Amino acid sequence: MIHESSRRDFLRISAAAAAAPLAAALGAGKATAAPAAGHMKKALQVSMLPKELSWADRFKLVRTVGFDAVEGQTVTDEHEAEEIKKAADDAKVRIHSVMNMAHWENPLTSADPAVVERSLEGMRTSLKNAKLWGAEAVLLVPGVVNPQTSYSVAWTRSQEQIKKLIPVAEELKVIIAIEEVWNKFLLSPLEMRRFVDGFQSPWVKSYFDVGNVVFYGYPQDWIHTLGKRIAKVHLKDFKIGGPGFGDSYHFVNLGEGDIDWAAVHQAFVDVGYTGYVTTELASGDEAYLRDVGKRVDRLVLGLSS
Repeated sequence: MIHESSRRDFLRISAAAAAAPLAAALGAGKATAAPAAGHMKKALQVSMLPKELSWADRFKLVRTVGFDAVEGQTVTDEHEAEEIKKAADDAKVRIHSVMNMAHWENPLTSADPAVVERSLEGMRTSLKNAKLWGAEAVLLVPGVVNPQTSYSVAWTRSQEQIKKLIPVAEELKVIIAIEEVWNKFLLSPLEMRRFVDGFQSPWVKSYFDVGNVVFYGYPQDWIHTLGKRIAKVHLKDFKIGGPGFGDSYHFVNLGEGDIDWAAVHQAFVDVGYTGYVTTELASGDEAYLRDVGKRVDRLVLGLSS
C-alpha cells in the first residue's frame, strides 16, 4: 500500500505507462527471470478493476484477463459485502486478502483514544470481511512516525494495539499482515522481522510490498530476511533518477523501474514463497489488465511469454 499523497502521483504515472508495449515493460538489456520453481499465484487489487462495472462483471473480468484472485478492500455495508461474496463465488474468483482502509486516516499510533478506537474498529471490520470472503489475511499499516509521534512511541503503541486484535484474528483464522510503507516506520528488513517476531503469534506476519522498499533498500534483501514471515506480496515497480529533484523518483508499471526482477524472483524461490502476488497499480481496461498479467508471468512467476 502507498500513502494517499504518493498514490495520486503513482496512479497518474502508471496509467500513462499502461499503454507502453510489453517489450518496453520488460526492460531492454535487463536479465529475465529463470523458470519458475515455486507455485506463486497472481492476483490484482480490486481497485484496478473498472469501477463502472457491476461487482459481477468486475469479477468475471478477473478470470478473463488471466488472474487467479483478487485483494478486496474494507466494506462496512453488510449487503455490499454479501454482494461481493456472491459475485466472486459465481465467477469462481478467490478473494485471498483484504486491504484495511482505516489505518491512514486513523493510525493505531495516534495519541487520541478515539482515533485509535476507529482504527481498531476498521481492522475488526476488515477481519470480518476476510472471514466472510474466505480471505487468509488483512493488510495493516501499523502506525505512523511524525513530529507528534516518535519512533519509539510508535513502536510501543502499535504493538500494544495490535495485541488487542490478535484474539479476533485467531478466532476468525485470519492473519494480520503488517506492510512496510512510506510512514517513516519499520525502515529495514531487520526491524520488520523483529517487529513481527515480537508478537510470538502465527496470526501476525508480514505483507511485503516489493516496490515500497526500493527508495531505501533492495526487495530481494527484504525477502531473504523476512523469509517465512511473508504472508502476502504487493507488486509495483519504482524508478529512481530524473532531470530534477521533483522527478527523481516515482512508482511505475512492472518492468519499467529499477527493480532487479530476476533477483526478486529468485529470492521468492529461495525462501519457498508460494502464496499470492498482488498487483497494486492503476485501474484500466481489459487490454491493460491482460498486459499487467503478462508482466507478472514473465517478471515474477518466471514464466515464458
